Amino acid sequence: MSARGERMRNGGLVAAGLGGFLLLWELLVRGLDIKPYILPAPSAIPAEMAKRSAAVLSGTLYTGEAMLIGFVVAVVVGVALAVVVAFSRRLEALIYPVVLFLQIVPKIAILPLFLIWIGYGLTPKVLAVFLLSFFPVLLNAIQAFKSVDPEIMDLARSTGASRWRVFRMVQLPHALPLIFTGIKVAAALSATAAVVAEFVASDRGLGYQLIEHSNNMNTSMTFGIILVLCVMGLLLYGAVELVERFAIPWHVSRRVADAGSATI
Repeated sequence: MSARGERMRNGGLVAAGLGGFLLLWELLVRGLDIKPYILPAPSAIPAEMAKRSAAVLSGTLYTGEAMLIGFVVAVVVGVALAVVVAFSRRLEALIYPVVLFLQIVPKIAILPLFLIWIGYGLTPKVLAVFLLSFFPVLLNAIQAFKSVDPEIMDLARSTGASRWRVFRMVQLPHALPLIFTGIKVAAALSATAAVVAEFVASDRGLGYQLIEHSNNMNTSMTFGIILVLCVMGLLLYGAVELVERFAIPWHVSRRVADAGSATI
């Protein structure tokens, strides 16, 4: 079977599984006569969201803005700081313990402080997304740069290559798979961070709407907004996967996947 046929088959299986789950959900709600405020039928969710489509779209754009800005800044700053650490063992000894300590601090607990320091608006949400996304990127990138085999590094230096050339030709390619792992973890966390920040410090966005509809016992809209947030997270995760596919097509995980598709 070709790679395209394999992808189509897998996509069909996913669609069939999801369709079966939704059908079972619908039958259970209707068969057991479950009240809509407890558990809505899947068919009721799109209808309810259509009534409030303008508000959902506005909230999606507002939440997505903070999510993307915080995520991009976290990736850029995290990777850049990891590169600096990779070039200096002294900086690593100075920065790494501090980073580990800050990683342990519960980020959600300090969100109310942002209201005191910054106030409401986009900035505290961006900071919340940045904090939750930054540490997975930084820690994975530092570990990636440290994991290069010392014998390979010694061999590269023995050729007379400069420190920057060794980094660009040896360390960076070796580190990219693990760096992308951290970026994908950050992508999965970014939607959660944006919504949680809106729980605490916002009067707009999907997080604010989620609280509002929950308080009004509008469970259909609550499920709908959760679905939108899941789609946002999946889109960002998929974008990172796409960049990874083009950035490291040579990695063993890609070769194994392609070989498996070609064999079937």
